[in-house]
Amino acid sequence: MADVRQAIVQIHRQEWARVVAALSRRFGDLDLAEEAAAEAFATAVERWPADGVPPNPGAWLTTTANRKAIDRIRRESRRGDKQKEAQMLYDGDPPEPPGAIDDDRLRLIFTCCHPALAMETRVALTLRLVGGLTVAEIARAFLVQETAMGQRITRAKAKIKAARIPYRVPSAEDLPARVSGVLAVLFLVFNEGYLATGPDTDPVRPDLTGEAIRLGRLLRALMPQDGEVAGLLALMLLTEARRTARVSASGELVALAEQDRGAWDAALVAEGHRLVRERLAAGVAPGRYQILAAINAVHTSARDVRDTAWSQVVALYDQLIRLDPSPIVALNRAIAVAELDGPEVALATVDRLADRLAGYHAYHATRADLLRRLGRGRESRAAYDEAIELAGNTAEIAYLTRRRDQLGVQ
Repeated sequence: MADVRQAIVQIHRQEWARVVAALSRRFGDLDLAEEAAAEAFATAVERWPADGVPPNPGAWLTTTANRKAIDRIRRESRRGDKQKEAQMLYDGDPPEPPGAIDDDRLRLIFTCCHPALAMETRVALTLRLVGGLTVAEIARAFLVQETAMGQRITRAKAKIKAARIPYRVPSAEDLPARVSGVLAVLFLVFNEGYLATGPDTDPVRPDLTGEAIRLGRLLRALMPQDGEVAGLLALMLLTEARRTARVSASGELVALAEQDRGAWDAALVAEGHRLVRERLAAGVAPGRYQILAAINAVHTSARDVRDTAWSQVVALYDQLIRLDPSPIVALNRAIAVAELDGPEVALATVDRLADRLAGYHAYHATRADLLRRLGRGRESRAAYDEAIELAGNTAEIAYLTRRRDQLGVQ
């Protein structure tokens, strides 16, 4: 039974967004689509341990979700006018115009990223409906309380329904108003896959990273001249290239300085570098994702960590912080400064971020490492304890625990 439940978890990751997208297209109601999909997966949890996983679980879930949606429509008189339309599903689903790209997930992302919604709301809603992330995982990505995030997502779905926002990839002239939200969504979906935040998930989720890259490629085909689209794709490729080297056989996170660079995916590195060079040759001021891609290009160009051009990394972070003066960017810049100017200079910057990043595990992990390098073992141990308490990823917890225990008894 445990194997079946594990299979259901894996199928949920693979099929959730596809089922939600299919129902959204057919019923024109994101809220109904998500509720019906959730009911279908709940039915799977009840029935599959006894009946076995069906030969085509995706088709089973879609059919079950369709029926759940129709049952809901029939039960709710206020949706009576949709009953005939729903019944048509059994007589053949009339095709809808596919838009610029015939991809359910991309259409669903553009629907959720409508400019009528606030940017953070667009991103949160899409992470829920497309990425299949839990409300808790999304809340951690935004560093907010789970209840507040749940309310934000509920309000967003209600607004899409009330405004009758169409389920389609927008026309070319509408793309610029939505693409920033789409890029933010792909970036966060990728990050959740690259280093998952939940304690009950695998530490790395290649299903999410792979899907984010696939959609990034589709988006680049749709908007080949957009520098930030190219930048995000390059960033994801260069980061994904290192994925298999980031977790050891024992399930522990491997820091960049300790990774086997020969295990990096050379094809992905080459593709990412090519995109970065193309953007540099364009001679246009880079945006956030292009700068992040350039930072990763510097890291992946070094054959050994000692060959890293840290002055270039800090200079790129100086550009980035002018565009995005967030505390997380400042924290990452401080990590690079520690390599260039020493841990004491970096620690002074990190300590100034305490009020804004007190609940962020990476803040405490960074501080712990800087204190360790300065020989302040007792303070370092306390910072590691804070980081371990806040971290959700099992591989990261294992790494932080080992580093803390290496300090010895103080």
